[in-house]
Amino acid sequence: MNWDRIEGNWKQMTGAVKSQWGDLTDDEITEARGNREQLVGKIQERYGVAKDEAERQVDDFAAKH
Repeated sequence: MNWDRIEGNWKQMTGAVKSQWGDLTDDEITEARGNREQLVGKIQERYGVAKDEAERQVDDFAAKH
């Protein structure tokens, strides 16, 4: 699924996001509002991973959904 579609269906996707990145709070997921860069940043902060790793995880997530 392309990111525009994920962004458009963000409310429906939040469960899948929470399942993938369980350490993100509901507020963090809500704040991202489907914005890919914000989600990448929140994953970086919460999990302490490099930007390229967070981007890879988000890309993998998008490919699955």
